[in-house]
Order: sequence, then C-alpha cells, then structure tokens
Amino acid sequence: MFRLRSFPACSHRLFHSGALSRDQVLEQLQTCSAEDQVFDVVGRNKAKLSASHVSFAIGRLWMFQRERPHMFRTIEQVRNHPQFLTLRVLAENKISLMDDASVVDMLYAVLRLQVEHHDSLVQQLVTEAWNRLERFQMTTLSKFAVCLSDQFLQHSPLMGQITQIVSQRLDSIQDARVLTPLMNSIFALVSPQLRDALFEKADSLLDKMTLLHFNNPRRVVQFIRNVKQIHRPLLEKCNQLLLQNVPRLDVEHISIILGLYHSMQYNNCDFQLAVKQRLMELVDTCTDPATFTKLFASLGPVARQGVREGMAAVLLRNLETYRAVEIARITQSLIVLHCQNPEIFSRLKAKLLHYLLGSVYPYEVTMLTRVLSMLPSPRPDEAVLSRVNAMIPQCNLNDLNTYATVVVKWIRNDPSYRHNTSSKYVRLLQTLNRCSRERLHSFESLDVVLEEVKCLSGEWFDEMLLEESMVAMQKLIDQISWTNVHELGVYLTRTNNYCAALMDRIASVTTENMDKIHYSATYSTLLPFAVLNYDPPKAEEFFDVCIRHFTPYRSSFDPHLLVLLAYALALADYFPEEVVREIFNVDFLAKLDAHLETFPDALNMRIRLRLMELNRAVCLECPEFQVPWFHERYCKQLQKRANSSISPAQQQIHKMLGDVLGGMNCAKVGVLTPYFYTVDFELVLDRHLHPVPYSEPSQLQISENGNVHWQSGSEDRERTALLPGARRIALDFLDSKSFCKNSWHMKGEAMMKKRHLEILGYHVLQIPHFEWNSMELSTEDAWKEYLRRKIFSELP
Repeated sequence: MFRLRSFPACSHRLFHSGALSRDQVLEQLQTCSAEDQVFDVVGRNKAKLSASHVSFAIGRLWMFQRERPHMFRTIEQVRNHPQFLTLRVLAENKISLMDDASVVDMLYAVLRLQVEHHDSLVQQLVTEAWNRLERFQMTTLSKFAVCLSDQFLQHSPLMGQITQIVSQRLDSIQDARVLTPLMNSIFALVSPQLRDALFEKADSLLDKMTLLHFNNPRRVVQFIRNVKQIHRPLLEKCNQLLLQNVPRLDVEHISIILGLYHSMQYNNCDFQLAVKQRLMELVDTCTDPATFTKLFASLGPVARQGVREGMAAVLLRNLETYRAVEIARITQSLIVLHCQNPEIFSRLKAKLLHYLLGSVYPYEVTMLTRVLSMLPSPRPDEAVLSRVNAMIPQCNLNDLNTYATVVVKWIRNDPSYRHNTSSKYVRLLQTLNRCSRERLHSFESLDVVLEEVKCLSGEWFDEMLLEESMVAMQKLIDQISWTNVHELGVYLTRTNNYCAALMDRIASVTTENMDKIHYSATYSTLLPFAVLNYDPPKAEEFFDVCIRHFTPYRSSFDPHLLVLLAYALALADYFPEEVVREIFNVDFLAKLDAHLETFPDALNMRIRLRLMELNRAVCLECPEFQVPWFHERYCKQLQKRANSSISPAQQQIHKMLGDVLGGMNCAKVGVLTPYFYTVDFELVLDRHLHPVPYSEPSQLQISENGNVHWQSGSEDRERTALLPGARRIALDFLDSKSFCKNSWHMKGEAMMKKRHLEILGYHVLQIPHFEWNSMELSTEDAWKEYLRRKIFSELP
C-alpha cells in the first residue's frame, strides 16, 4: 500500500524536476523574432543570464540584422540600446566560461554590429581566443582569422601564428567554406611554398563540392588577386563556377567579381555577357542607394542611353546617402559616360572635397584626388594640396604616379603658375620625384617592381621613372621566371620600351618552361616580340614553341583574345593555319560579334580593326588559305570617318617633291591602295629612273578649321598599268609612333605595312622622323638632296 501510494508523489517530483531542468531563458530567446524582444528578455532576466545566454542573444541580434538589406539595417540603434550595454558587460565577465566556438562567434557578431575595435570587449575576446589558438578546430580558426582581418591585423604576430597553424594542418581542411576565408585572411604572410599549396588545396576542394556556393570561387579569385600571382588554371575554374552561379548573383557580388577581374586584367566574354543580362534583370528591383551605385558603374558602360539617363536620375536623388568610394565611383562613371548635368557634378565635387579633407587613408585620398582632378576646376584648394603632401611618404608608385599626373594637370589649368616658378606645384613635384626614386631603388624583388609599375603611364612616369624602372629590372634579370614572363611582356609592350636583354631572357625562360605556362598567357608573353619587332636568338624555336602550346586550346580562348593573338603573330610573320581557320568561320565571327556587345566602344572598335588587319594580312600573305577579303565595306566606312589631316613634315615633303621630281603632278598624295593601306606619297619611275607624271595634279586641301587634309580625289580606284621596267614607289613619313620609345628601332606594325606594300607591287621608301628633323637637314637644299638620294639612290 505504501509503495502504491508513494508512486504518484515520486512521479510528481520527477515531472517537477524535469520542468525545472528546462532552460526557459534560452527558450524565450529562441522564440524572439525581433531585436526588441531579445532586449526585453535580457532586461527581465539579467540575474539569470549565463555565458551561453549572452552568446546566443548577441548572435541573435546579428542574425536579425544580417537578414535585412543594408539600407534597412538598424545597427546603430541596436548598439546604442541600454540592454546591449548590459550584454557587453555580462559578456566581459563570462568570457572564460564560454567554449571555443562561442568566443569566436561572439567576436564575429560584435564586430558585425560595429563595436569599436578598441572596445574592451573586443580586446578581451581577441586575447581569450589567442590563448586558446592551438586547440581551435579549423572551422573556428577560419572564423577567427576573418575577425582579425576585419580589425586590419593581417600583418600581426597573431595572424603569423595562424598562418603557421594553417601550414601545419592544411591537409586536415576538407571544406572550401573553411579554407577560402582562411586563404584571404593570411594572404599577406604566406610563403611561396604555402601559396602554391593553398592553390592546390583550393583546386581540389572546389572539385569535391557538389552544392557549391559562389562565395567560395569568389574568395579564391580574391586570393589570386591578393597574392599577385595569377594561377591561370585555377582562375579559369573559378570563372566557370561563377558563370554557373550568375542567376544567383546579386549586384554586390557582381561588382566585387568584376572589380577583381579588372584589377587582374582578366576578361571572360561569356561571364561578361551573362552578367550584363543579370544586371538588366536587377535594374527594377535595386532599391538600395549604395547597391545602385555599383549597378550603375557595372551596367552603365554597356547599357542603352535611355537606361543610363534613368539611372543617373536615381543617383542624384540619393546623393547624400553615399560614402566616399561610392561618390568616387559615381563621378568617374558619369564622366566616362559624358553626362551633361552641371547640377550633379557640382554636388559631387562638394562631396568629394568633404570626404577627401576628412580621410586618413592614403588609398582613399589618392582615389578622391584623382577623381576631383577629372572635374573642371581652375586650381585646387590649399587644403587639398596640404592633404596630398601629407600622404606622399606613405604611397606606392601607383599612388605617386596618380598625384604627379594630377599636379601636371593643375599646373596647366592654373594661370598663376606662369608667374611663380617656385610655386607649391614645383615643390610638390620635387617631393614626388624624390619619393618615387627612393622607392624604386629600394626594391629587391622583380615581382614587386612589376606589381607597382605595371599600370603606370603618363608624361611624368615616362620622364622620371621609365628608364629607371628598366634599369631596376635589368639588375633583377635573374629573377625572370615562367611565373612572371607574361607580366614583364605586358609591361614592355605597354611602354613600347625596347630592351634586348630582357626580351632575350623572356624568350629563353619561355622556351625552357612552356609546359608550365598557362596557354592563355602565351599572348602577353610573345606580344612584345611582335609589337616591338624583335627576334631573339632562336626566334623560330621560340615562336614555334608558343604556337604549339596554345593551338590545341584555340577553341577555349575568348574570341577577341584569339583575334589579338593571331594579329600579334601576323605582325611577326607567323600564320598558324589551324588558328586562322578557327577565326575565319561563320560560327566564330558570330560569337565574336555577340561578345563585342559587352565591351566599351573604344575596345570594341579596336578589336574590329584588328580583325580587319588580320583579314588583310592573311589575304596578302597566305592566299593558299583561301580566306575571303570581307572588310571592303568596313574600310570604306572607316575612311569616311577618319581624320586625314597631315603633319607639317608631310606638307614640307610634298612641297619639295615637286622640285625634286620636276613637277607637282609627279607625286600623288594620300593614295589608297588595294586592301586600304594609305600611302603618304606615290610616284612612278620609268626604267631610266625618270619620274612619270600623273594625268591629274595632286593637291592638298585646307579645311575650314585650318587643318590640311589629303585631297578628296584620292579614293580607291583601278591603278594604271606600269610600262615595262617602270617602278611604283610608296614614300611614307614615319613619325615617333612607328618606333620604340627609347630607340630608333622600327616597330612591327610599320614593318608589316612595308611587307604588304611590297606584295602589292610597291618599292617602299620610308622617311624616319629623326632623319628628317635632324640637325643635318636644317636647310631646304639639304632636305631636297635627302629626298633625291632616298628616291634615286636607295632603290635596288
């Protein structure tokens, strides 16, 4: 009886005990659907909150914010709420009771809620995590590394310790979501060996994932950009994965990816086409002003005029909400798109000045100064000059070049400069010159030199640093390897600088290591040899190795890149048949047309011009390929749009040819040849080397604006047949564009034109500008004698 009666009491105690074991505070927090509800639970249960409660509550607050669009987040209100202060105080007191993951999760959340980096809670969380570092799981370590990056601690000893742990435990990472954030956190401290191991690990993990999120390949692309070592196979794989994810990409991520691609000078036409379509879909749904600036910057250059104007109106309405980088992006985009709205530019200028004078970051001051200089203004504010001067010692060569370009522009626009030679501008330029030389001379790595000079251009760079950069590279010539030959090739081509020693080294390294070089890097590697018209030792072997390497992958190239590659080979007088036939078929040309729609107008026109020039070269030099000449109409359109004004030197030559040849009607000017080459002067000599007069006198015309043009009657027409023994001569004046920048070495384009004119039946004579303008030819008689010798003595 006792036992039967005692059972209900025991049962009641067990039930009551179970109810008490439930964590009612946690349950209440779990049911919260908004921040106010979380704060209400915290306020009612301050004395009961454990370490896990505090951690969960702070994580919940960040989760609510994360799920909202940026413009609807209320982070400031959350951070300033009295109960948030309660949570921070409790968290500081209970850090030691938290497990490893909770410590890092809380640090991650409070940073996302914009708690200051110097706040005592943040400092204590970092210290606690540091003490536990060696025992962290790799997932936790990855998140902690991201937190340190958020605090700009990429170069700290703590990040160095994390890098060492990653190096030791890399094999244990089996999730791309763990690896890719780690890669980008430690990039600044990885050794070449660890960098390559990370490349290999990322490659394998990207292959293994079935449900791949676009953030993983995007982060790998970011790592490739950050370490400044282009791993082509991995970059191509990431691009394909991103291409598959385009329907899921938002404006923010598209902008990030396009920015990464632009900084690496990587362009994939399929991705560009897909992204353009995706951005068009997002136009009507993009309501966040900050996101809209990215949409405008990405879509504006390829959108229709009506779309551009509608987007610009939205920008104007939201101008006060934008941050510094967004204002700079807007201004630059509107300038590039030739916006004609004075009101918006006036307001943009005021915002740019406001942000520039308040900024303490060198990269931001450089960016804002450059964009400000693009706006019409007679002179800069004194405060701007002072801000620039203060930043110079912290700048890299790219920033210094930007400042120098801006200062030169200020000098030209400021009328007071002419009356004050020791002005503020001169002092600023002197500081820029000194700092840039000191920085360039301090480099001991060729890769570092290439990284800082690869995008430099302009008068100041040409005068102050170009030659010194070449000297620096020649001192480091032994560091040229298969990993940087393409970067060096791009630099030599872009600067038009002829340096046989560097190109010989590029050729030998490439020939020996071609199997290690990605096929898409072949173009930039061989480009300087074609453009600068240089044959290295064993030139045929070098070009043959390059051609054999990329030809099997010809269908994998973006269409425009294959056209540029084939054109470069044509400059060097190489015409691989498989590549030519790949390009000149209907399917390829249709694909090229579609891809060119995604390009800015200038690049679009450049690719079409190269296709025409390649078509002409193939028709003239490889008639056995039976490729038709299909650019007649295109060339006639170009001819109508072209500015055919001629230089003073060409006018001089035309005037003197009449005396040398015995009459103005013995030379035709601006002659259009078959296949649409323009020859400055055409003349015919009979078999006795006597000039043969043309039936009509050849004249120049002066337009209303005073420019001298070729006569309009020199259109393409049937050429008169030559008498036996007669010679048709093309006489061309070659200006500085036909020669390398630092020598009198003729470039590939001028040589190809000479080759083609000879195929067309001309004897080609060329007058280099440095001969015509030399001190030896300083009188009219000397010039005439030069022409006589050139015409009558240099013919074979």
